[in-house]
Amino acid sequence: MDLANLNAFIAIAETGSFSGAGERLHLTQPAISKRIAGLEQQLNVRLFDRLGREIGLTEAGRALLPRAYQIINVLDDTRRALTNLTGEVSGRLTLATSHHIGLHRLPPLLRAYTRRYPQVALDIQFLDSEVAYEEILHGRAELAVITLAPEPHGLVKATAVWDDPLDFVAAPEHPLVSNGQVSLADIALHPAVFPGGNTFTHHIVQRLFEAQGLTPNIAMSTNYLETIKMMVSIGLAWSVLPRTMLDEQVARIPLPGIQLHRQLGYILHTERTLSNAARAFMALLDAQVDWPGNPA
Repeated sequence: MDLANLNAFIAIAETGSFSGAGERLHLTQPAISKRIAGLEQQLNVRLFDRLGREIGLTEAGRALLPRAYQIINVLDDTRRALTNLTGEVSGRLTLATSHHIGLHRLPPLLRAYTRRYPQVALDIQFLDSEVAYEEILHGRAELAVITLAPEPHGLVKATAVWDDPLDFVAAPEHPLVSNGQVSLADIALHPAVFPGGNTFTHHIVQRLFEAQGLTPNIAMSTNYLETIKMMVSIGLAWSVLPRTMLDEQVARIPLPGIQLHRQLGYILHTERTLSNAARAFMALLDAQVDWPGNPA
């Protein structure tokens, strides 16, 4: 079975179009169509239903997709295992990370890594943490440094690196700040800007309100914490932000007896052979773990 044809099949299944697959693989649409025609001929089945501009997997296509991932991943795994025998830290490392961690936690580590291992080609993908999980599960990224899920997938190994305290915040002149001590019920009455409903951080905050029988007044949502901070700073709403982002633009809303945390760290697929390049980066991350007394 031609691997180039399989890659084209996966690209169409994921992007939902022949043109999208062509853009991902840097091929023309006719070239993509030719590869799929070749694969369908090899397997003697139709893999896609083409209804106008809509592309959908046939029953045979749905059956092939998980096996296509397995074939590609086994081949990649074999290449890494053989390359690792040399002991060299080289090759390509596909690293997924969230925007927040990529901007606020990783720069010193990336700088040290590239200086120590100049033969490694870093492919850094900035993704929502939830999307990065899928990249790891499907083998499109070897390592991801993200906000860890409260309940990780069975095939994902998660290692916590940083404890990330979360604070309720508002603009310094906001009533929740200027009116003295407030409760969670008081906060729930005011408009909020939250991370998107699919994010791990959203679920952490939502569970706190639900535990007290409250519903936050979510007026807006965005997955970019820097955008949330801007909207809070101009007085549009309150929110919850990592303590590391607090400065004079936003003020902490103290809530006695309440302290939220999330864990930041890295994930990998438990059934994947890691490259020497990935193991070297993991060693740098492990040295940053927030053990008591560790200033990291």
